[in-house]
Amino acid sequence: MQQQPPLPELQNLRDSIDNIDAAIIHMLAERFRCTQRVGVLKAEHALPAADPAREARQVARLRELALTAKLDPDFAEKYLAFVVKEVIRYHEQTARELAERPA
Repeated sequence: MQQQPPLPELQNLRDSIDNIDAAIIHMLAERFRCTQRVGVLKAEHALPAADPAREARQVARLRELALTAKLDPDFAEKYLAFVVKEVIRYHEQTARELAERPA
């Protein structure tokens, strides 16, 4: 016979997970507000959408933070790769839109 999980503790943990997920979404929204402004500045100054040197520094930085936080650094790097891909996509779109505007 299997034991039932301790339901109050399970619910408390799930509530905490839900709160953390909400905080992550709000933090990502703020992060993307900042990167959107970066995209506009890059487009206005004809800078490339990607910055491989910065990305490499960020990978190293997040991997170190992950180790300190006892999080898998490979997971942290995958997270950053996903975010950077979306940021670059937005920067490229912004540059195209700026280029298409009448002078």
